[in-house]
Amino acid sequence: MTVTLRWSDLASGRAIAAVGERVRLEGWLSEPDLTGARVLVAEPPCCPGCLPGPAPARVRVPGGRHLPRGAVRLEGTLRGSDGSGWQLAEARSLAQGFGRRRALAAAPLLCLAAAAPEVDPRQVTADSVTVDVHSHAGKLLYVKSGAAFSPLAEPMRQGGLAVVCLAIVSDAPTHKVIDGRIHPYRDPAPGELYAYSQLAFARLHALVQQQSLSVITDAAGMQAARGGHPSAVVAAEGADFLEGDLSRVDEAYTRWGLRHLQLTHYRVNELGDIQTEQPVHGGLTDFGAAVIQRCNARGIVVDVAHGTIELVRRAVAVTSKPLLRSHTSLTTRPRPFTRLIAPEHASLVASTGGMIGIWPVAELFPDMAALAGGIARMAAVVGVDHVGLGTDSMGLVGEATFTTYDKLPGLTSALLAAGFGPGDLRKIMGGNYARIFNVSMA
Repeated sequence: MTVTLRWSDLASGRAIAAVGERVRLEGWLSEPDLTGARVLVAEPPCCPGCLPGPAPARVRVPGGRHLPRGAVRLEGTLRGSDGSGWQLAEARSLAQGFGRRRALAAAPLLCLAAAAPEVDPRQVTADSVTVDVHSHAGKLLYVKSGAAFSPLAEPMRQGGLAVVCLAIVSDAPTHKVIDGRIHPYRDPAPGELYAYSQLAFARLHALVQQQSLSVITDAAGMQAARGGHPSAVVAAEGADFLEGDLSRVDEAYTRWGLRHLQLTHYRVNELGDIQTEQPVHGGLTDFGAAVIQRCNARGIVVDVAHGTIELVRRAVAVTSKPLLRSHTSLTTRPRPFTRLIAPEHASLVASTGGMIGIWPVAELFPDMAALAGGIARMAAVVGVDHVGLGTDSMGLVGEATFTTYDKLPGLTSALLAAGFGPGDLRKIMGGNYARIFNVSMA
Protein backbone atom coordinates (compact mmCIF):
# COMPACT_ATOMS: atom_id res chain seq x y z
CA MET A 1 0.00 0.00 0.00
CA THR A 2 1.27 3.48 -0.89
CA VAL A 3 0.46 6.43 1.39
CA THR A 4 -0.08 9.90 -0.09
CA LEU A 5 1.36 12.57 2.24
CA ARG A 6 0.79 16.30 2.48
CA TRP A 7 3.49 18.63 3.73
CA SER A 8 1.49 19.25 6.91
CA ASP A 9 1.74 15.51 7.62
CA LEU A 10 5.51 15.79 8.12
CA ALA A 11 4.89 17.56 11.42
CA SER A 12 2.24 15.08 12.55
CA GLY A 13 1.92 11.48 13.64
CA ARG A 14 0.68 10.55 10.18
CA ALA A 15 4.17 10.84 8.71
CA ILE A 16 5.76 9.07 11.67
CA ALA A 17 3.34 6.18 11.18
CA ALA A 18 4.42 5.96 7.52
CA VAL A 19 8.14 5.51 8.22
CA GLY A 20 9.35 2.49 6.28
CA GLU A 21 6.34 2.60 3.95
CA ARG A 22 6.12 3.61 0.31
CA VAL A 23 4.77 7.18 0.17
CA ARG A 24 3.92 9.79 -2.45
CA LEU A 25 4.67 13.49 -2.06
CA GLU A 26 4.52 16.53 -4.34
CA GLY A 27 7.05 19.32 -4.25
CA TRP A 28 9.99 20.98 -5.94
CA LEU A 29 13.45 19.46 -6.26
CA SER A 30 16.64 21.39 -5.70
CA GLU A 31 19.79 20.95 -7.74
CA PRO A 32 21.90 17.87 -6.76
CA ASP A 33 24.56 18.36 -4.11
CA LEU A 34 28.08 16.92 -4.37
CA THR A 35 26.82 13.46 -3.33
CA GLY A 36 24.10 13.42 -5.98
CA ALA A 37 21.33 13.89 -3.41
CA ARG A 38 18.55 16.41 -3.92
CA VAL A 39 16.11 18.10 -1.56
CA LEU A 40 12.33 18.11 -2.00
CA VAL A 41 10.60 21.19 -0.59
CA ALA A 42 7.03 22.48 -0.54
CA GLU A 43 7.83 25.79 -2.27
CA PRO A 44 10.06 26.42 -5.28
CA PRO A 45 13.62 27.00 -4.01
CA CYS A 46 15.07 30.30 -5.13
CA CYS A 47 18.53 28.76 -5.28
CA PRO A 48 20.45 25.83 -3.76
CA GLY A 49 21.75 28.16 -1.04
CA CYS A 50 18.29 29.37 0.02
CA LEU A 51 16.16 26.27 0.52
CA PRO A 52 12.86 27.36 2.11
CA GLY A 53 11.64 25.93 5.39
CA PRO A 54 13.54 24.62 8.42
CA ALA A 55 15.50 21.40 7.93
CA PRO A 56 12.82 19.09 9.42
CA ALA A 57 10.35 20.40 6.82
CA ARG A 58 12.49 19.25 3.91
CA VAL A 59 12.85 15.79 2.43
CA ARG A 60 16.30 14.65 1.34
CA VAL A 61 16.30 12.42 -1.74
CA PRO A 62 19.53 10.37 -1.83
CA GLY A 63 20.73 9.42 -5.29
CA GLY A 64 18.22 11.79 -6.83
CA ARG A 65 20.50 13.15 -9.55
CA HIS A 66 18.49 11.29 -12.22
CA LEU A 67 15.16 12.83 -11.22
CA PRO A 68 13.64 15.72 -13.22
CA ARG A 69 14.12 19.27 -11.99
CA GLY A 70 11.30 21.54 -10.88
CA ALA A 71 7.81 20.48 -9.87
CA VAL A 72 7.51 16.73 -9.33
CA ARG A 73 5.39 13.98 -7.78
CA LEU A 74 7.65 11.38 -6.17
CA GLU A 75 7.18 7.94 -4.72
CA GLY A 76 9.71 6.36 -2.40
CA THR A 77 10.35 4.80 1.00
CA LEU A 78 10.06 7.29 3.86
CA ARG A 79 12.88 7.28 6.38
CA GLY A 80 12.56 8.94 9.78
CA SER A 81 13.73 12.47 10.55
CA ASP A 82 16.91 12.73 12.60
CA GLY A 83 16.53 16.47 13.13
CA SER A 84 18.06 17.36 9.78
CA GLY A 85 15.12 16.33 7.65
CA TRP A 86 13.18 13.36 6.36
CA GLN A 87 14.55 11.10 3.63
CA LEU A 88 12.82 9.56 0.63
CA ALA A 89 14.83 6.50 -0.36
CA GLU A 90 14.63 4.73 -3.72
CA ALA A 91 12.60 7.62 -5.09
CA ARG A 92 11.09 7.62 -8.54
CA SER A 93 9.16 10.27 -10.42
CA LEU A 94 5.52 9.47 -11.13
CA ALA A 95 5.02 12.50 -13.36
CA GLN A 96 6.72 15.84 -13.67
CA GLY A 97 4.55 18.81 -12.77
CA PHE A 98 1.31 19.08 -10.89
CA GLY A 99 -0.97 19.99 -13.73
CA ARG A 100 -1.88 23.45 -14.94
CA ARG A 101 -4.05 24.62 -12.04
CA ARG A 102 -1.75 23.36 -9.25
CA ALA A 103 1.40 24.84 -10.75
CA LEU A 104 -0.16 28.20 -11.48
CA ALA A 105 -1.50 28.49 -7.95
CA ALA A 106 1.85 27.62 -6.40
CA ALA A 107 4.33 30.11 -7.85
CA PRO A 108 5.48 31.95 -10.97
CA LEU A 109 6.83 28.93 -12.80
CA LEU A 110 4.95 29.02 -16.07
CA CYS A 111 4.25 31.60 -18.70
CA LEU A 112 1.08 31.24 -20.74
CA ALA A 113 2.22 33.67 -23.41
CA ALA A 114 1.38 33.27 -27.05
CA ALA A 115 3.93 33.60 -29.81
CA ALA A 116 5.83 36.87 -29.76
CA PRO A 117 4.59 39.59 -32.08
CA GLU A 118 6.78 40.71 -34.94
CA VAL A 119 8.50 43.54 -33.10
CA ASP A 120 12.23 44.14 -32.89
CA PRO A 121 12.82 44.03 -29.10
CA ARG A 122 15.87 46.28 -29.39
CA GLN A 123 13.85 49.03 -31.02
CA VAL A 124 11.27 49.03 -28.21
CA THR A 125 13.84 50.08 -25.61
CA ALA A 126 16.34 51.91 -27.83
CA ASP A 127 15.07 55.34 -26.79
CA SER A 128 14.86 54.58 -23.06
CA VAL A 129 17.09 53.56 -20.17
CA THR A 130 17.45 49.84 -19.45
CA VAL A 131 18.68 48.72 -16.03
CA ASP A 132 19.71 45.57 -14.19
CA VAL A 133 18.96 46.69 -10.64
CA HIS A 134 21.20 44.11 -8.93
CA SER A 135 24.36 42.52 -10.33
CA HIS A 136 27.82 41.23 -9.51
CA ALA A 137 28.78 40.82 -13.18
CA GLY A 138 32.34 40.98 -14.45
CA LYS A 139 33.57 38.68 -11.65
CA LEU A 140 33.21 41.58 -9.25
CA LEU A 141 33.06 39.34 -6.18
CA TYR A 142 36.54 37.82 -6.56
CA VAL A 143 37.95 40.30 -4.08
CA LYS A 144 40.51 38.19 -2.26
CA SER A 145 41.66 36.14 -5.23
CA GLY A 146 41.96 39.14 -7.51
CA ALA A 147 40.77 37.04 -10.45
CA ALA A 148 40.76 38.67 -13.87
CA PHE A 149 37.56 40.47 -14.75
CA SER A 150 35.20 38.93 -17.28
CA PRO A 151 33.64 40.92 -20.15
CA LEU A 152 30.88 43.27 -19.07
CA ALA A 153 30.63 46.34 -21.30
CA GLU A 154 30.50 44.45 -24.59
CA PRO A 155 27.68 42.04 -23.56
CA MET A 156 25.80 45.09 -22.26
CA ARG A 157 26.16 46.81 -25.64
CA GLN A 158 25.12 43.69 -27.51
CA GLY A 159 22.05 43.21 -25.35
CA GLY A 160 21.11 46.89 -25.15
CA LEU A 161 21.59 47.20 -21.38
CA ALA A 162 22.36 50.78 -20.45
CA VAL A 163 22.92 50.56 -16.68
CA VAL A 164 24.11 47.85 -14.32
CA CYS A 165 23.83 48.32 -10.55
CA LEU A 166 27.12 46.73 -9.47
CA ALA A 167 26.98 45.56 -5.87
CA ILE A 168 29.85 44.67 -3.59
CA VAL A 169 28.99 42.12 -0.87
CA SER A 170 30.12 43.56 2.44
CA ASP A 171 29.54 40.47 4.62
CA ALA A 172 31.17 37.98 2.22
CA PRO A 173 33.95 36.83 4.63
CA THR A 174 31.43 35.61 7.21
CA HIS A 175 28.98 33.30 5.39
CA LYS A 176 28.97 30.02 3.46
CA VAL A 177 26.58 27.20 2.49
CA ILE A 178 25.75 24.99 5.48
CA ASP A 179 23.02 22.31 5.44
CA GLY A 180 21.70 23.47 2.08
CA ARG A 181 21.44 27.14 2.98
CA ILE A 182 23.76 30.12 3.18
CA HIS A 183 24.47 30.92 6.83
CA PRO A 184 26.86 33.19 8.70
CA TYR A 185 29.38 30.83 10.28
CA ARG A 186 31.38 33.26 12.40
CA ASP A 187 31.26 36.77 13.79
CA PRO A 188 33.48 39.33 12.08
CA ALA A 189 36.34 40.91 13.95
CA PRO A 190 35.96 44.62 14.76
CA GLY A 191 36.77 46.61 11.64
CA GLU A 192 37.00 43.50 9.44
CA LEU A 193 33.96 44.12 7.24
CA TYR A 194 34.78 47.81 6.85
CA ALA A 195 38.30 46.93 5.70
CA TYR A 196 36.97 44.26 3.36
CA SER A 197 34.47 46.70 1.84
CA GLN A 198 37.26 49.12 0.98
CA LEU A 199 38.95 46.39 -1.05
CA ALA A 200 35.63 45.48 -2.65
CA PHE A 201 34.78 49.06 -3.61
CA ALA A 202 38.28 49.48 -5.04
CA ARG A 203 37.80 46.34 -7.15
CA LEU A 204 34.46 47.66 -8.38
CA HIS A 205 36.08 50.87 -9.55
CA ALA A 206 38.90 48.92 -11.18
CA LEU A 207 36.28 46.92 -13.11
CA VAL A 208 34.49 50.11 -14.14
CA GLN A 209 37.74 51.65 -15.35
CA GLN A 210 38.87 48.57 -17.26
CA GLN A 211 35.50 48.22 -19.00
CA SER A 212 35.26 51.99 -19.69
CA LEU A 213 31.90 52.26 -17.95
CA SER A 214 30.51 55.61 -16.92
CA VAL A 215 29.59 55.89 -13.23
CA ILE A 216 26.15 57.39 -12.63
CA THR A 217 25.99 59.60 -9.56
CA ASP A 218 23.03 61.87 -10.23
CA ALA A 219 19.67 62.10 -12.00
CA ALA A 220 21.17 63.69 -15.10
CA GLY A 221 23.50 60.73 -15.57
CA MET A 222 20.63 58.27 -15.27
CA GLN A 223 18.47 60.29 -17.66
CA ALA A 224 21.21 60.29 -20.31
CA ALA A 225 22.07 56.57 -20.05
CA ARG A 226 21.45 54.47 -23.17
CA GLY A 227 22.33 50.98 -24.32
CA GLY A 228 25.18 51.95 -26.63
CA HIS A 229 27.19 53.52 -23.81
CA PRO A 230 27.14 51.20 -20.76
CA SER A 231 27.09 52.75 -17.31
CA ALA A 232 27.17 51.57 -13.71
CA VAL A 233 25.60 52.54 -10.39
CA VAL A 234 27.83 51.80 -7.39
CA ALA A 235 25.90 49.61 -4.95
CA ALA A 236 26.51 47.57 -1.80
CA GLU A 237 24.70 44.39 -0.83
CA GLY A 238 24.56 44.58 2.94
CA ALA A 239 25.38 47.66 4.99
CA ASP A 240 27.56 45.55 7.30
CA PHE A 241 30.58 47.72 6.46
CA LEU A 242 28.99 50.56 8.45
CA GLU A 243 29.57 48.56 11.65
CA GLY A 244 27.14 50.82 13.47
CA ASP A 245 28.82 54.05 12.31
CA LEU A 246 26.37 56.33 10.49
CA SER A 247 29.15 58.61 9.21
CA ARG A 248 30.32 55.80 6.93
CA VAL A 249 27.23 56.33 4.78
CA ASP A 250 28.60 59.79 3.96
CA GLU A 251 32.10 58.41 3.47
CA ALA A 252 30.96 55.77 0.98
CA TYR A 253 28.83 58.34 -0.81
CA THR A 254 31.77 60.71 -1.24
CA ARG A 255 34.74 58.37 -1.60
CA TRP A 256 33.23 55.53 -3.64
CA GLY A 257 30.21 57.13 -5.29
CA LEU A 258 27.76 54.84 -3.46
CA ARG A 259 24.23 55.51 -4.71
CA HIS A 260 22.43 52.24 -3.92
CA LEU A 261 22.55 50.57 -0.50
CA GLN A 262 20.96 47.23 0.45
CA LEU A 263 20.51 47.21 4.22
CA THR A 264 20.96 43.50 4.96
CA HIS A 265 22.35 40.37 3.36
CA TYR A 266 23.16 36.96 4.90
CA ARG A 267 23.88 37.94 8.49
CA VAL A 268 21.61 39.65 10.99
CA ASN A 269 23.49 42.93 11.22
CA GLU A 270 23.11 46.21 13.12
CA LEU A 271 20.31 47.34 10.78
CA GLY A 272 17.80 44.52 11.06
CA ASP A 273 16.57 40.98 10.51
CA ILE A 274 16.88 38.83 7.41
CA GLN A 275 14.65 36.25 5.75
CA THR A 276 17.08 33.35 6.05
CA GLU A 277 17.79 33.45 9.79
CA GLN A 278 15.71 33.58 12.96
CA PRO A 279 14.72 37.20 13.77
CA VAL A 280 16.67 38.97 16.47
CA HIS A 281 15.57 42.60 16.32
CA GLY A 282 11.88 42.29 15.46
CA GLY A 283 12.51 43.95 12.10
CA LEU A 284 14.37 47.20 11.40
CA THR A 285 16.52 48.58 14.22
CA ASP A 286 16.76 52.22 15.25
CA PHE A 287 20.17 52.30 13.57
CA GLY A 288 18.61 50.87 10.42
CA ALA A 289 15.99 53.60 10.51
CA ALA A 290 18.71 56.23 10.89
CA VAL A 291 20.58 54.77 7.89
CA ILE A 292 17.45 54.97 5.74
CA GLN A 293 16.96 58.60 6.71
CA ARG A 294 20.60 59.42 5.97
CA CYS A 295 20.32 57.71 2.58
CA ASN A 296 17.16 59.70 1.85
CA ALA A 297 18.97 62.92 2.71
CA ARG A 298 22.16 62.19 0.75
CA GLY A 299 20.61 60.67 -2.37
CA ILE A 300 21.10 56.91 -2.06
CA VAL A 301 18.54 54.33 -3.19
CA VAL A 302 17.43 52.17 -0.23
CA ASP A 303 17.20 48.46 -1.05
CA VAL A 304 15.34 46.17 1.38
CA ALA A 305 16.22 42.86 -0.34
CA HIS A 306 16.84 39.99 2.11
CA GLY A 307 15.02 41.89 4.88
CA THR A 308 12.01 40.41 6.67
CA ILE A 309 8.51 41.73 6.17
CA GLU A 310 8.72 43.26 9.65
CA LEU A 311 11.84 45.15 8.56
CA VAL A 312 10.00 46.36 5.46
CA ARG A 313 6.97 47.51 7.48
CA ARG A 314 9.10 49.84 9.57
CA ALA A 315 11.17 50.91 6.57
CA VAL A 316 7.94 51.99 4.85
CA ALA A 317 7.04 54.09 7.90
CA VAL A 318 10.52 55.65 8.08
CA THR A 319 11.44 56.40 4.47
CA SER A 320 10.61 59.60 2.61
CA LYS A 321 11.74 58.10 -0.71
CA PRO A 322 10.72 54.98 -2.67
CA LEU A 323 12.06 51.63 -1.52
CA LEU A 324 13.55 48.96 -3.77
CA ARG A 325 13.56 45.21 -3.35
CA SER A 326 16.12 44.38 -5.96
CA HIS A 327 16.02 40.60 -6.45
CA THR A 328 13.25 38.17 -5.53
CA SER A 329 9.98 36.80 -6.93
CA LEU A 330 6.41 36.20 -5.85
CA THR A 331 5.03 33.34 -3.79
CA THR A 332 1.51 32.82 -2.50
CA ARG A 333 2.68 30.17 -0.02
CA PRO A 334 5.64 31.65 1.86
CA ARG A 335 7.70 29.22 3.93
CA PRO A 336 10.14 29.97 6.75
CA PHE A 337 13.50 31.23 5.49
CA THR A 338 12.32 31.66 1.90
CA ARG A 339 13.85 34.46 -0.16
CA LEU A 340 10.59 34.85 -2.11
CA ILE A 341 7.98 37.36 -0.98
CA ALA A 342 4.21 37.23 -0.51
CA PRO A 343 1.78 39.74 -2.09
CA GLU A 344 1.53 41.76 1.15
CA HIS A 345 5.31 42.10 1.28
CA ALA A 346 5.48 43.22 -2.36
CA SER A 347 2.61 45.67 -1.88
CA LEU A 348 4.39 47.32 1.06
CA VAL A 349 7.41 48.08 -1.14
CA ALA A 350 5.18 49.32 -3.96
CA SER A 351 3.22 51.58 -1.57
CA THR A 352 6.27 53.85 -1.28
CA GLY A 353 6.40 54.26 -5.07
CA GLY A 354 9.10 51.60 -5.11
CA MET A 355 9.62 48.46 -7.16
CA ILE A 356 10.51 44.77 -7.00
CA GLY A 357 13.24 43.30 -9.20
CA ILE A 358 12.53 39.77 -10.46
CA TRP A 359 15.54 37.50 -10.69
CA PRO A 360 16.24 34.89 -13.43
CA VAL A 361 16.70 31.86 -11.16
CA ALA A 362 16.51 28.75 -13.34
CA GLU A 363 14.91 26.72 -10.53
CA LEU A 364 11.95 29.12 -10.72
CA PHE A 365 12.10 30.27 -14.32
CA PRO A 366 13.74 27.72 -16.63
CA ASP A 367 13.45 29.91 -19.74
CA MET A 368 12.69 33.47 -20.83
CA ALA A 369 8.98 32.77 -21.25
CA ALA A 370 8.75 31.57 -17.66
CA LEU A 371 10.73 34.60 -16.45
CA ALA A 372 8.32 36.90 -18.29
CA GLY A 373 5.50 34.99 -16.61
CA GLY A 374 7.06 35.65 -13.20
CA ILE A 375 7.31 39.36 -13.97
CA ALA A 376 3.68 39.32 -15.14
CA ARG A 377 2.54 37.72 -11.90
CA MET A 378 4.30 40.34 -9.81
CA ALA A 379 2.87 43.09 -12.02
CA ALA A 380 -0.62 41.65 -11.46
CA VAL A 381 -0.12 42.18 -7.71
CA VAL A 382 1.66 45.55 -7.55
CA GLY A 383 1.16 47.09 -11.00
CA VAL A 384 3.49 47.50 -13.94
CA ASP A 385 4.97 50.69 -12.42
CA HIS A 386 6.53 48.63 -9.63
CA VAL A 387 8.42 45.75 -11.29
CA GLY A 388 11.80 45.39 -12.94
CA LEU A 389 14.77 43.07 -13.49
CA GLY A 390 17.39 42.20 -10.86
CA THR A 391 19.56 39.40 -12.19
CA ASP A 392 21.96 38.85 -9.27
CA SER A 393 24.38 38.05 -12.10
CA MET A 394 27.39 36.02 -10.92
CA GLY A 395 25.93 36.02 -7.43
CA LEU A 396 23.43 33.17 -7.75
CA VAL A 397 24.43 29.89 -6.14
CA GLY A 398 22.51 27.88 -8.76
CA GLU A 399 21.84 28.19 -12.45
CA ALA A 400 20.47 31.34 -14.08
CA THR A 401 17.91 31.61 -16.88
CA PHE A 402 20.46 33.63 -18.81
CA THR A 403 24.06 34.31 -17.92
CA THR A 404 25.15 37.20 -20.12
CA TYR A 405 23.54 40.48 -21.02
CA ASP A 406 23.66 39.83 -24.75
CA LYS A 407 20.67 37.49 -24.13
CA LEU A 408 18.53 40.36 -22.84
CA PRO A 409 16.54 40.86 -26.09
CA GLY A 410 15.13 37.37 -25.52
CA LEU A 411 13.47 38.61 -22.33
CA THR A 412 12.14 41.67 -24.11
CA SER A 413 10.57 39.42 -26.75
CA ALA A 414 9.08 37.17 -24.05
CA LEU A 415 7.56 40.17 -22.27
CA LEU A 416 5.99 41.35 -25.52
CA ALA A 417 4.63 37.85 -26.03
CA ALA A 418 3.23 37.90 -22.50
CA GLY A 419 1.06 40.88 -23.48
CA PHE A 420 3.06 43.86 -22.23
CA GLY A 421 2.96 46.87 -24.55
CA PRO A 422 5.99 48.99 -25.52
CA GLY A 423 5.26 51.56 -22.80
CA ASP A 424 5.02 48.87 -20.13
CA LEU A 425 8.19 47.29 -21.43
CA ARG A 426 10.16 50.52 -21.05
CA LYS A 427 9.05 50.75 -17.42
CA ILE A 428 9.92 47.13 -16.61
CA MET A 429 13.28 47.13 -18.37
CA GLY A 430 14.58 50.20 -16.57
CA GLY A 431 12.17 53.11 -16.45
CA ASN A 432 10.84 52.18 -13.02
CA TYR A 433 14.31 52.04 -11.50
CA ALA A 434 15.31 55.29 -13.22
CA ARG A 435 12.28 56.98 -11.65
CA ILE A 436 13.19 55.66 -8.17
CA PHE A 437 16.82 56.68 -8.63
CA ASN A 438 15.86 60.19 -9.74
CA VAL A 439 13.44 60.68 -6.83
CA SER A 440 16.09 59.41 -4.41
CA MET A 441 18.59 61.96 -5.75
CA ALA A 442 16.16 64.89 -5.27
